[in-house]
Amino acid sequence: MTHAMPAGTAVNDRAVWGADEAIEQLYAAHWRQLVRLSVLLVHDAGSAEEIVQDAFVAVHARWSKLRDPDLALAYLRQAVVNRSRSALRHRAVVERHVARERVPADVPGADESVLASARRTAVLDAMRALPQRQREVLALRYYLDLSEAQIAAALGISRGAVKSHASRGSVALRELLGDQLGDRPTTHPRTHGEEQS
Repeated sequence: MTHAMPAGTAVNDRAVWGADEAIEQLYAAHWRQLVRLSVLLVHDAGSAEEIVQDAFVAVHARWSKLRDPDLALAYLRQAVVNRSRSALRHRAVVERHVARERVPADVPGADESVLASARRTAVLDAMRALPQRQREVLALRYYLDLSEAQIAAALGISRGAVKSHASRGSVALRELLGDQLGDRPTTHPRTHGEEQS
């Protein structure tokens, strides 16, 4: 029930109004304005209404401790601003936490490590099936990333022999691994004539 305020009496005059009556009058007169203030700060009507409601509850609870009850509206505004700031800080912390916890869209499936291990095993088995010189050339070229000149020096063979063994070994690997790698389009290794720095 709302009481009519006597003319010339301050809303928060403790001699006339108790906490319930004063907050009721403040709420009726200023709730909408305080919600608009909070909406401008937090950009969310639902949060703003909660913030304003909590500010009214806090001022009501501290009514007897207010040094100047005539400034209750100023206290309410400050409480709304402070609680809006707190809500924004809390929102920022939550968003950072969610962003850290969010699973990237391209996360491999649970079986990806098993498939990768199977591919690795298939490649190693296929490499073992190659003649020794082809296996050595391909290992030096693609695992150690050596140039043709470096491979030729390491194996004591000509650069032409390196090219020949690399070409034959690559063709043999594609044939051996075609089914196991899903016949994906083969990316051809860089030309063995390219020198590395």
